[in-house]
Parts: sequence; C-alpha cells; structure tokens
Amino acid sequence: MNPMSRLRRRFQNWIATRTPRVPGPWTIGRRRVYIVPTRYGYGYGLLLFVMLLGAMNYSNSMAFALTFLLAGIGLLAMHYTHGNLVNLSIAAQGADPVFAGDAAQFSIRLDNPSRSPRHALTIAWQDQLPLAHADVPADSSATLSLALASSKRGWLPAPRFAVATEFPLGLFHAWTWVELDLACLVYPKPAADGAAPLSSGHGDDGRWTTQRPGPDEFSGLRGYQAGDALRSIHWKSLARNPQPLVKLFSDNQADELWLDWQALPSSWGPEQRLAQLCRWVLDADAAQRQYGLRLPGGSLSPALGAQHRHACLAALALH
Repeated sequence: MNPMSRLRRRFQNWIATRTPRVPGPWTIGRRRVYIVPTRYGYGYGLLLFVMLLGAMNYSNSMAFALTFLLAGIGLLAMHYTHGNLVNLSIAAQGADPVFAGDAAQFSIRLDNPSRSPRHALTIAWQDQLPLAHADVPADSSATLSLALASSKRGWLPAPRFAVATEFPLGLFHAWTWVELDLACLVYPKPAADGAAPLSSGHGDDGRWTTQRPGPDEFSGLRGYQAGDALRSIHWKSLARNPQPLVKLFSDNQADELWLDWQALPSSWGPEQRLAQLCRWVLDADAAQRQYGLRLPGGSLSPALGAQHRHACLAALALH
C-alpha cells in the first residue's frame, strides 16, 4: 500500500471514530465543523502577503490600510462560512424501495432553526462530488436527495456523507461528516419478460373460471320459489308461460394464483428463482389477479394491491 492510500485509510478511520451512526435528527455543533481555505483562499492569502511586502518596502500607509482591510474581510468571510453550518439540524426522510441495479434515492432534510438564512449548502457522499445543493430560509427546512447505485437485493445502508458550504466568498470550505441510520430496501432484479410464463399449474394461464351467484352476467331462468324477490321475476315470460320464472345471474370467479418457489426448475439457483418470482409478482399485479407467494419457510396469502405487492417483493428481497 502506497503512503497516500495508507494516509487516506487512517484519515477515514479517524472520521469513523468521530462520526457515529445516529438515527437523527442530528444538530451540527461548533466542534464538528472543519474548515480549510479553498484554492481561491490560498490565492487571496498570497495576494495579501505580496501587498504587505510592497507596503513595507515603500512604507506606504495607504497600502497598509488596504492590506489590513482585505485581511479583515477574509477573516470575516471565514467566520460566516463556519457559522453557515453551525446549529443546522439534519434528519433522514427515508428512501423508497428500488430494484437491484437502479439508483436508490435517499431523502435528507435540513432544518434551519435560526433567524438567519443558510445559503449555498451542498451534500455529497464521502469521496464524491457534491450531488445536491440548497438554500434554507430562516426558521424553515429543505429536503435534498442523494442518489446511490444499488447492485444486489436486501438492505442498502446509506454511507457517510458530508454537508458543506463555501458561502459567502468562496475563500474557505467548511464541512461536517454525518452518518444517519438510514437504509433503502432493494428488491431483486426482475427476470426478463417471457423467461418463464406466469402459471399456477391450472390451465395455460394459471386461472380457471367457475360460475357463482352474482350480478355480472345473465345465465338463465328457473322456476319461481317462495321468497324470491319480485325484481328478479322475468315478467316477459308470463305471456307464454303461466308459471313465473326467475332470472339467474352469475359472475366469473378467478382462481387464486400461487407463485411457488418449488414450481421453478430444480436446476435454477436461488437468485434466478428470486428474479423469476419477482417478475411473476409484477406481472400478476399488472394483470389485477389475486396472487400469493410461497417461499421456503413461509408464504403470503393471495391478495391484491400496492401493499401486498410490496410485502411480496420485500419477502423476496430479504429471503
């Protein structure tokens, strides 16, 4: 390992000891704000040094006054840059589930409890360029989003990120490290369409229909029986048949669809099975078919809706 890599690792380990993982909200204290000059700040300091040498060489009081005035402005800029972060509160807003391979979006809320606005704030993952920018008005908040690539299913914890600013003059860079207890659920990547047709083992498409009493379709007539509602009597048939007839209706009942781990080929590995089950969940949900999920060690009863889809995909993600 080269010296720079060793130094970087030691620096990251030091940051980790100074930045525990917290659930949030977390308030930035004065002792947790780090500040260094930017390249413009170093240039500004060099300019002041040259001006000071010139003033001393020519014993010019106006040159001294201008040099000290600019030095005072630099010190004032350092004070405001540092104060732009102090007492800012940071909280996790959560992350919507994504499929493996997609970018997870972590929402971070910045709360400004002071009466002064906070300008030109940026947040970024460690060792990455700033990904989001915001101005936070006084007694207000702003929500920023940080994208992070996902590669495999399961929980994706949010890594350490930096909240930074160079306001107001860009002469100094102030930042703090934050590690919130925040994670995104990553679903398995769905298999390609048509890799294995959706089927429950009952017919070609996994569904059969049965007739049951219902209001959907007219299915025939039967003789009148005591207790039948008057509105169900087929009045038009009385002209041909003195015996009253009653109208029958039925609707189509779809069979419950089971997405079963054991129904997949035995030669398939676990991740291939999970990918195919994920595809079946999405297809069944899009077709508005009641479906259940059977996995080794547990199952989910057939149902419909976004909540059931999430429960099935979460079970696949954490299997």
